[in-house]
Amino acid sequence: MSPKTSEPGARHSGERGPAVTPGRVTVLLLAVFALIFIFQNTRDIRIRLLIPEVTMPLSTALLVAAAVGSFFGAYFMRRKP
Repeated sequence: MSPKTSEPGARHSGERGPAVTPGRVTVLLLAVFALIFIFQNTRDIRIRLLIPEVTMPLSTALLVAAAVGSFFGAYFMRRKP
């Protein structure tokens, strides 16, 4: 018996695609722009969290919002229906 051969260019189950893709470059650029925007906005602001009102730097609030959004985005993209 001869081993089965695959078509040229077909991926085998353990192989990964290229490390640099247009999608990854886009995500990286968006992350860099978001970090620049976040760290340029450092003044203190008042935020109401349901009942209490807290004062914190805007950059911290933006980082927390970005982290929570990234977590939920990654979670829902990985879930299989």
